[in-house]
Formats: sequence, structure tokens, C-alpha cells
Amino acid sequence: MYEQIKLPYGYDALEPYIDALTMETHYSKHHATYTKQLNTLAEQAGVAGKDIVDLLAHLDSVPEAQRTGIRNNGGGFYNHNLYFSTMAPNAGGEPDGVLGEKITATFGDYATFCEKISALATGQFGSGWAWLSTNKSGDLILSNSPNQDNPISQGTGNTPILGIDVWEHAYYLKYKNVRADYVKNFFNVINWKAVADNYAAAIK
Repeated sequence: MYEQIKLPYGYDALEPYIDALTMETHYSKHHATYTKQLNTLAEQAGVAGKDIVDLLAHLDSVPEAQRTGIRNNGGGFYNHNLYFSTMAPNAGGEPDGVLGEKITATFGDYATFCEKISALATGQFGSGWAWLSTNKSGDLILSNSPNQDNPISQGTGNTPILGIDVWEHAYYLKYKNVRADYVKNFFNVINWKAVADNYAAAIK
């Protein structure tokens, strides 16, 4: 059975950057619904309990009747587990260690990385995500995707290590239609240790 990540912080812990009502609604309503629907569809498709990464990477093996639903709800489940796990109170700043060095080597400096992923996040038309991903060789890749797609379901072979949710439900209660302000403030809640752990796990 697929289960939501247990939040290691309270709904109000990311204030003032992400408000408590948005967090509560996002986690207990939107993410909970994706998770419930994924479990229902996975049972119908005979793939219940299958690793979510493997499931999203091989959507062609899912019966056609449930394939779109699993792509959407499975993506929503996976994407939000990643999203909530890479945020924290009293976070932000610049990454250090291996990941920090790789970001500098790839993008020139942290500020340039922020500019590039912010442009992908703000430029994503409609609902979607901006991603920092890695391949098995440890190369860093930036991308964006519509709806609840991600680099796994898109068949890139890359592993997301950080995602910025730009569905309106992620920011509209606080930021209204000014997505760029939400994206700018998102960097204040990134838990870079969690992202670095995701990077290390993806390339080992």
C-alpha cells in the first residue's frame, strides 16, 4: 500500500514563506487524494505494492484502463512525497559538500542555478513542476513538466532530487497569481541536506 510521507514538521513550520493553511490543504487534501486514488487504481491494475519508481518508469506495462490514472495519481503521490521531504523550517541557504560543488561546476554558481530553475518554474505553462535531477553518472539536469509528470514518467532515466510544485494549490492562497514570488521564497525552505541525500542515493 502506498503511504504519504509523514511530515517531520508542523503545518505552520514553513511560515512566513509557505502558510499553514496552504500546507494543511496541500498535504491533507490534495496529496491524500492522490495517494488514495493511486492505491485504488493499483489494486484494479494488479500492480499494488510495486515500487512507485519502477511503476512510473514502466507505465506501458500498466493496463490501459488504469494507465492514465496511475500516471497522474502515481505522479502526484511520488512528486509530493519528494516535495514535502525536501522542505524544512530554518532551512535555505546554499548547499555545500559534494552536491554544492556539483551545482557550482554545472551551473557556474548557486545564483545561476537559482535563476535557471526559477525560470523553468515560473515559465511552466499551467500546472506542473520544475526539477533538479541527476543521472547515474551524477550529472545534474534541470527540466520542467506539466501536470503530475516527472523525469521518471517522461522516460528520461533521470532521478529527481528536488521539485518545485507550481500547481496553483501550492501557492495561491498566499501569493494569489504571483507565482514568481512563491518560487523566490521557496529557496528559503529547501532542506539541502535532504536533497544531498537524494543525490547520493541516486548515484550510488
